Amino acid sequence: MTLLDSRARTGVIARINPVAKLGASALIALPLIFTLDVVSAAVALVLELLLLPFAGLGWREFWLRTWPVWLAAPLTALTIALYGEASGTVYVDWFLVRISEGSLELALATLLRVLAIALPSVVLFVTVDPTDLADGLAQVLHLPARFVLGALAGLRMVGLFLDDWRALELARRARGVADRGRIRRFLGMAFALLVLSIRRGSKLATAMEARGFGAPVRRTWARVSRFGWREWTLMAIGAAISAAAVCAAVVVGTWNFILGPG
Repeated sequence: MTLLDSRARTGVIARINPVAKLGASALIALPLIFTLDVVSAAVALVLELLLLPFAGLGWREFWLRTWPVWLAAPLTALTIALYGEASGTVYVDWFLVRISEGSLELALATLLRVLAIALPSVVLFVTVDPTDLADGLAQVLHLPARFVLGALAGLRMVGLFLDDWRALELARRARGVADRGRIRRFLGMAFALLVLSIRRGSKLATAMEARGFGAPVRRTWARVSRFGWREWTLMAIGAAISAAAVCAAVVVGTWNFILGPG
């Protein structure tokens, strides 16, 4: 674990149950998924930015974790601006590109919407440990333990894929079959990695079954997953941000329910 990760896991946000983080992210994202307007996304984003300093992350950590979001949001907005549905005044009309007043408004709404949905999710889940998340899903949400533990075991194996890929690449180079034909080499290595993953998954499933992970009895847990006032406070903050965004859009008259008729 790097120094950056260790500092992030000791912040205020790290002590909150991952289930509450999942719930708060869902509460914020849900109304923004059903509407596409500038006001609701802008209000949600502003409120989130005001609360980010209390998340326990330094600015360097924040930018390192969220830079893909800041890169993807403008690119998405650019696509909407160039190829979105045209309405109002048309500024540019060339081949497939049509930039209009309506497409620019949709692009701005899309930009703010992506940021408002993605930023809190990244910040809230930056310190989530897979084991803590599995404990919360099984003990708080009471999801089937067999499913949760199987998913946790599979997630723990994801980190081995990169090592396996490197080992396969070195082995093929040692045999002299990795010097040309990049596409063919990639497909061959992908198939070999798939076979290796299936074999490892079968062995892991057998080992877990032998240790009683699939027994039809009530499970005990090494660590208790608690859901207290911190978690309810975070959920309430997420609900308040959603309510403020929806109310602002309705009052201003920009609420645009994208699943509605017409």
